[in-house]
Amino acid sequence: MPYHCAQSRRGRLPVNPTSIQLVATVLFAVAVLHTFSTKYFQRLADRQPAHAGIWHLLAEVEVVFGFWAMVFVITMMAMAGLDGATAYVESRNFTEPMFVFVIMVIAGTRSIVWLATKMVDGLATLLPWRNGLEFVFSVLALVPLLGSFITEPAAMTLAAMLLARRVYAVNISDKAKYALLGTLFVNVSIGGVLTPFAAPPVLMVASQWNWDIVFMMTNFGWKAALAVLINTALVVFLFRKELGTLPSGKDGTRPQPMPFWVVALHVLMLAGVVVFAHHPPMFMGIFLLFMGIATAYGQYQDRLILREGLLVAFFLAGLVILGGQQQWWLQPLLMDMSSDAVFFGAAALTAITDNAALTYLGSLVEGLSDEFKYMLVAGAVAGGGLTVIANAPNPAGMSIVRRYFKDGVVHPGGLLMAALPATLIAMAAFRLL
Repeated sequence: MPYHCAQSRRGRLPVNPTSIQLVATVLFAVAVLHTFSTKYFQRLADRQPAHAGIWHLLAEVEVVFGFWAMVFVITMMAMAGLDGATAYVESRNFTEPMFVFVIMVIAGTRSIVWLATKMVDGLATLLPWRNGLEFVFSVLALVPLLGSFITEPAAMTLAAMLLARRVYAVNISDKAKYALLGTLFVNVSIGGVLTPFAAPPVLMVASQWNWDIVFMMTNFGWKAALAVLINTALVVFLFRKELGTLPSGKDGTRPQPMPFWVVALHVLMLAGVVVFAHHPPMFMGIFLLFMGIATAYGQYQDRLILREGLLVAFFLAGLVILGGQQQWWLQPLLMDMSSDAVFFGAAALTAITDNAALTYLGSLVEGLSDEFKYMLVAGAVAGGGLTVIANAPNPAGMSIVRRYFKDGVVHPGGLLMAALPATLIAMAAFRLL
């Protein structure tokens, strides 16, 4: 049933953007192009060793949006004054970048990775394959679905670390690396829709549209779970020769045993962060307590991924600042679509914008049909693996595994093509079932 244009104009912003909005949109486009050009800056670093530091910095995907957001804020200071720029930045909600940083660091600890490894290995023993295939299948199928309960950023961190330690470290082919990463991104994006609180694009609309866990399970969850299993089976089958030669985990790739009380304490802190995911003072307090305990019992810790977490938070914060000025063109574009068109439109647009931003814009409009709401969210989550900016947890996964790619760079075009088959399967599941 098409969505009528008369309804779509409700809540529309003025068609004439302000000069600040135009500047933000230009810089947003430049940032998107920059994410596709990181290899160029890597080459500049090799050619100009005297300035290699700045070129290496600009070659970091996680730096891109934060860098251009800073350029925008400085420009806004010149155009609107210091007070205007400060007021805008303070009006943004940075809860998600802060949360992703905290959950990445805690989820990446030795204790949590050890527990996740035990769960994955437990599932693997039930599968009919051996020699690495069962491990990869378990990681790509179980952990993303677990993200519906521990949140998608935590699931992404765990899955990426497990793949990095036992799969990527073995020096598999580039095709396999991209295929696994693309499948992981898509599976995490759709694997979080079993509940209304784990996937950012669902979280943005769940309370506004009264979507509870029963609604999510019956309308999204089982379809997502089926797509996750198909995606995983497909990538494991296509690369069965390479993945079938992986180490078993008995040769040092499996974390050392941990005391029960240490694991339990880390699980409690992780659970506390998840429970208070929308309350920064609470989860930051838990994080500070965690840092104290991690320092006191350093013998039970590996290197904390503080640098990776801060870079990802910087990336997401930049996306929040620049993305907040894109509503003037993005919302009318979405609202003028029919319910069928918005499904494909949201899947395509999420490749160049955060999928949570798309669904948030939809939640601002009253009078949407139930079909339109479903199609908007389904398209947004299905397209969440196409690029690093498509879904908030993606930068977390990339920051963990990218050092195993050539020159430490994950090429956006390679990721897009690798994620496309899994994306199409997810779209078919949400659209046809």
